Amino acid sequence: MERIGVISDTHGRRERAQRAIDVLLSRGATRIIHLGDVGSEDVLDLLAGIPSIVVFGNCDDDRGLARYAGFLGIEVAHPATIVELKRPPGSGQPTLRVGITHGHLEREVDRLFAEKVDILLHGHTHAIRNDLVGPTRVMNPGALHRAPQHTALLFDTATLEAEWIDVDR
Repeated sequence: MERIGVISDTHGRRERAQRAIDVLLSRGATRIIHLGDVGSEDVLDLLAGIPSIVVFGNCDDDRGLARYAGFLGIEVAHPATIVELKRPPGSGQPTLRVGITHGHLEREVDRLFAEKVDILLHGHTHAIRNDLVGPTRVMNPGALHRAPQHTALLFDTATLEAEWIDVDR
């Protein structure tokens, strides 16, 4: 079981991304997922040495950033992937299937739903989301740029609890 930190739509804002990563790690995140619109190599530098996964968004140069992320040892799963995470004993299922994408490619979102993921994480809209679409819990951490509130998501795979954190406080 682990606590996953989720950020999105940093658009190259290094200082705000640093605050988000720092608060997520201080609250027990063991992995960081960046859901795209990274915006710069500077933001990727912040993930170096931290177990992380990144997808890219509609505002990213995905080829250049993917090469740089690979150089830093960051897992690139563009444009979408499914991560299988261990569930607690007695939960009924051995794994939690989490779909990850930026959200701007409708075919990828549809594919993840068709794969019957338990959770779908996406960015792109710059708005917090936490609702059910059929049996799938859909969550968006909000955005770290161009949003009324700059937020990140901390998700606990054991309890399935999610907390949205205002990184400017």
